[in-house]
Amino acid sequence: MIIVVTGAAGPTGQAVADHFRAGGHTVIGVDRDEVDLLDREAVQAFAARVEKEHGLVDGVVHLVGGWRGSKSFAETSLDDWDTLHALLIRTLQHVSLAFEPLLRRSANGRFVIVSAQAAQRPTAGGAAYAAAKAAAEAWTLSLADALRDTGSAAVILVIKALVNDAMRAAKPEARFAGFTDVRDLAQAVGGLYDRPAAELNGTRQDLTT
Repeated sequence: MIIVVTGAAGPTGQAVADHFRAGGHTVIGVDRDEVDLLDREAVQAFAARVEKEHGLVDGVVHLVGGWRGSKSFAETSLDDWDTLHALLIRTLQHVSLAFEPLLRRSANGRFVIVSAQAAQRPTAGGAAYAAAKAAAEAWTLSLADALRDTGSAAVILVIKALVNDAMRAAKPEARFAGFTDVRDLAQAVGGLYDRPAAELNGTRQDLTT
């Protein structure tokens, strides 16, 4: 399969890329150093290069993220909203719009985002983050509707937070209760190909249970 991973330089992106490469698949990893995902023309040009070389994609795993928060609702900074809108929503819009036509050509494609419990259960100090995640989910569900009657599916994976080896090494005393290891997330993404697209399309898969 041909798998595009955005945010590929981070620990999560590396785990997802390693998982698919271990299965013999072609991974096209991209990070801000290769393509500015906030530049729609640059993303469209990137998708055009992938199309020219491969004709289609079988997966887009969108892992661009970030977090901003405050101590209380009243202290919420709208600058945080601007930052999160760019990271969590605008990059998603650019990537999904560019790659939807390539996903439609796959016999078993997947578009995946990672959301958070906060989108459904916002906290007072997490208004900007929760709202941005909720907007990203709604956008992905619209993509799912566009992919109906194709071989592809758009899926939302829900976590509390992610943890990796570097985080554990930095805080060996921390328990990271309820966190999802990046390798487990990668396996969950890979496992989406074991179920029919029609069964998965437009669903929220909770990895916290």
